[in-house]
Amino acid sequence: MSPFKDYTPAGVIPAAILAFDEDFAVDEAETRRHLSFVAATAGISAVTVNGHSSEIHACSFDEQQRILDVAMDEIGDRVPLINGVYADGSHEAAKIAKMAEAGGASALLCFPPHSMGMGGIRHRPEMAKAHFKTIADATNLPLIIFQYGDELAYSLDTLVSLAEDVPSIKAVKDWSPPQVHARHIKVLQSLPRSLNVLSTNSAWLMSSLVMGANGLLSGAGSVIADMQVALFRAVQADDLATAREVAGHMWYATEAFYADPFGDMHNRIKEALVVLGRQDRAVVRPPLVKLTDVEIARIGDAMQKAGLSRDGFELRAAAE
Repeated sequence: MSPFKDYTPAGVIPAAILAFDEDFAVDEAETRRHLSFVAATAGISAVTVNGHSSEIHACSFDEQQRILDVAMDEIGDRVPLINGVYADGSHEAAKIAKMAEAGGASALLCFPPHSMGMGGIRHRPEMAKAHFKTIADATNLPLIIFQYGDELAYSLDTLVSLAEDVPSIKAVKDWSPPQVHARHIKVLQSLPRSLNVLSTNSAWLMSSLVMGANGLLSGAGSVIADMQVALFRAVQADDLATAREVAGHMWYATEAFYADPFGDMHNRIKEALVVLGRQDRAVVRPPLVKLTDVEIARIGDAMQKAGLSRDGFELRAAAE
């Protein structure tokens, strides 16, 4: 069971990468090193495992269970852990939810099933309700809706309905474009039982936070969690000068991470960790493939321009 009772997802939540060895097996030692570094970041509120940044699409159920076990052993007494629920079938999602609760997770990040694509998620909102009720019936943990910005995006009406019908839903990780994102913040955080909007718009994070998001949940936090804390605190304090300074440095990192093709974002994050000396290697599981030497060099240049080092953000004092 989680050592953090009544956890409500808010604030700065980095999503951890998963280290692999040259044979594509999980490298537990390097994963532990990464988790320990991220969890030591002053000002974060939780760490997410078994998410996009850990290549959850390529991990078996047994591997997901082991990853959570390793994370609990390494950092579970320091910060709450949010575990991803990535499954196309609702019963499989419920199975993952039960495993995560038994393993000590404090909340669940629920990905939209691809089986609700091809118009289903928009035109059959009862599918979303059935999915989340199946998960909620399997666990007492708070749930976070992962709101995509594409065909797997729930309508605002569906999000409101889910908030009303599934009390264990506590937050939305929002990947929506600007105008929709602003509408979600305005509406969802003003409901009688409000939902915290956690931005995952890391490429334009300052704008998102200024809109009023109550937190962020981001794979970029594997590299720049301290910058994210500094920016979040500055926005919360209405310190525009500091926010703009931090965001100016962050721009170089996020421009490198979220370049085209967008699907290589976590591939690039791993390479950045190697460049910074925080990981030994940047191995990704197929169908992801190794980046070119030219792009790796570009990432290294971006880390330098961002003011990042092995130990973290050089303007760390701005977060204090």
